[in-house]
Amino acid sequence: MILDAYLNNDLNYSKPITCLTKLSHFHTIPSKRAVEVSGRKRFESRSAGTFTCVPGVVVKFIQFHSKMASSSRRLKKELTDIQSSDSRTFCCVEFDESNLLHWTGLLVPDKEPYNKGAFKVAIDFPVEYPFKPPKITFLTKIYHPNVDEKGQVCLPIISPDNWKPATKTEQVMNALLGLITEPEPDHPLRADLAEEFTKDRKKFNKTAEDYTKKYAMRRPDGF
Repeated sequence: MILDAYLNNDLNYSKPITCLTKLSHFHTIPSKRAVEVSGRKRFESRSAGTFTCVPGVVVKFIQFHSKMASSSRRLKKELTDIQSSDSRTFCCVEFDESNLLHWTGLLVPDKEPYNKGAFKVAIDFPVEYPFKPPKITFLTKIYHPNVDEKGQVCLPIISPDNWKPATKTEQVMNALLGLITEPEPDHPLRADLAEEFTKDRKKFNKTAEDYTKKYAMRRPDGF
């Protein structure tokens, strides 16, 4: 198998690292015949063939999958909680069972000027979750001083300095809804909209409402 590129970068190798498919084969390494090849040890075995073993890769590979298993357990629990809570904040969650680190769902504001539609957002969790925060991106255009043109959002609860492993995704989405309905013009990603929000609230609300009607998704039934 070819290990992920980040492993290669971490170990400062310029080419992909090739190892045996079955990790159990590594336990037989001490009994194999070792030959020095370009500064690395090549192990020869009739049953396993010839391969290059890079020190530390197996350990990192196991650690990576251990983190994946831990984050997956946490995310499965959070998904169950969200789906059973009938949340009116974040709904219609979609995900690929083979990759629980990426979710999409609908944020459904209940206050003007954003209550005429729903906004699709993506949540990308790092492998280290919950010890590192998720990243949120708006996939639906929104007229808001704290969301830039690429959909990136400035949300204090998921900043590296403020993040706490005990924080759950539903809490994050509640905080996001709070930010959308109550913008923070003092910490904008779009200074022009922050200025408009501060100096001419009526104009801002009218433009944001028109923008919502034009670009937002249909609100789910019952919302």
